[in-house]
Amino acid sequence: MDIQTIVFTFLGGLGIFLFGLKFMSEGLQKVAGDRLRDILDKFTSNPFLGVIAGIIVTVLIQSSSGSTVLTIGLVNAGFMTLQQAIGVIMGANIGTTVTAFIIGIKVSAYALPIMFVGTFLLFFFKNKKVNHYGQVIMGFGALFYGLKLMGEGVSPLRDVQAFEQLTISMSENPILGVLIGVIFTVAVQSSSASIGLLQQLYEQGAMTLPAALPVLFGDNIGTTITAVFAAIGASLAAKRAALTHVIFNLIGATLVLVLLVPYTNLVSYLQGVLNLNPAMTIAFAHGIFNVSNTLIQIPFVGFLAYIVVKLIPGKETEIEYKAKHLDTSFVYRSPAIALGQAKLETLRMAELAEKGLSEVWQYIKTNQRRHAELTVQFEEAINNLDHKITDYLVLISERSLSNENSKLHSVLMDTVRDLERVGDHMENLMELVEYQLTNKVEISEDAQKDLEEMFLLTSKTLNKAIQALDKNDVKLAKECIMDEEEIDSMERKLRKKHILRVNEGRCSGSAGIVFVDMVSNLERIGDHAVNIAETVIEDRINE
Repeated sequence: MDIQTIVFTFLGGLGIFLFGLKFMSEGLQKVAGDRLRDILDKFTSNPFLGVIAGIIVTVLIQSSSGSTVLTIGLVNAGFMTLQQAIGVIMGANIGTTVTAFIIGIKVSAYALPIMFVGTFLLFFFKNKKVNHYGQVIMGFGALFYGLKLMGEGVSPLRDVQAFEQLTISMSENPILGVLIGVIFTVAVQSSSASIGLLQQLYEQGAMTLPAALPVLFGDNIGTTITAVFAAIGASLAAKRAALTHVIFNLIGATLVLVLLVPYTNLVSYLQGVLNLNPAMTIAFAHGIFNVSNTLIQIPFVGFLAYIVVKLIPGKETEIEYKAKHLDTSFVYRSPAIALGQAKLETLRMAELAEKGLSEVWQYIKTNQRRHAELTVQFEEAINNLDHKITDYLVLISERSLSNENSKLHSVLMDTVRDLERVGDHMENLMELVEYQLTNKVEISEDAQKDLEEMFLLTSKTLNKAIQALDKNDVKLAKECIMDEEEIDSMERKLRKKHILRVNEGRCSGSAGIVFVDMVSNLERIGDHAVNIAETVIEDRINE
């Protein structure tokens, strides 16, 4: 086999492997849906449960990076503490070893028929759930087919003198093996791919076990770089979680390198006793390493969190997704008190909408990515409270309510729906800014000033509607309605000014589209603010 064929076969195999892994991971996430987030939310009350949750989610989506990203989002949201997140990250390290065990089962011979079954489910069924399963099966087959090609590409290396010398050097100097593992994993951005390659090299006889194990530990360190890249420019929580991942894996690799000789002997012993094939031997080495590392470090989760906070100090903006006031016991004991709790939670949802709108404006003004991330978090928090409050109000509606409480119940149902729509318009505004930045659309200084004027009026109108709801204040509600009429008038005026700017060549057509859509979304937020105010007025008139 000539050098070109070797390189092309290996790179093609690697590409198909990475595609299969990503395609399968995305399919698994679609199949699992919101259950992934629910698992992380419900089973992380302590670090031990966090480890179990991390294992389950990582096995489900076949991506430790994916479960780490989910975890970071939940820390930002206030769903879990940094200590709980550390447990999940430890579990993710164990969960990711499952891929190596799957590879060790040796189903490469059936890769092509597996891909056919997946493709059949994808193209010949209209049912989305069947399509998602087809994606998983297709990705699974592609993973093994890519692995087979990688194996064919690297098999000639065992006869190459230079590679033989390199493996001898790695046996004598484990640090070299670790560095090679780190570099390759960082290059392909997948520890599963680098470990899969290592399994193939060991199986082909191109590497000895003493040379392969340090590379395995390097792969484990290299996989943390993905989280580091993801945390650049992100929140403090993201940075801390990423640093935790790095420290955890570095400590583990250091400990096992100190004990490399007895560890190599243990793996070699298990290979003989359990009659393991070469790929499964590497899988066992990987699994034992990660499980042992977790068991050693889990008692020190609190200390690890303390170190990380000291290394990356600062106060994080935390957004609490979880409902604070919705105690279901009140529904059965006193529906009136339960309604009061629902109102408190609705007002908290309104506060999140105000803060989210403020973040959107900061994103429009500064174009800093952090404000976009916070906008998404506020919008997700609003959506979560929309479901929780609505379910709570439905429970209350099943109880006997007085006329006055029935009116309040109706007001809250309508208000929650309007606040959820405000969250949608926030997200629309954020996406318009992202379109503007991606396509290098410049909004003129005059247009920016007009936007600021309309934003301030919209923000004031929403605040008055929320205050009117809180205090049951008809006067404030009427002021809100008057402000919204001004918003409508301003929208018409700004559209005319925009057309004039375009005609005079002071503003491009693409900038105009972004500007008009932003103004339109602000006007609709004003409409939802008026809806809230009108429910307050109607409630008082009907008393």
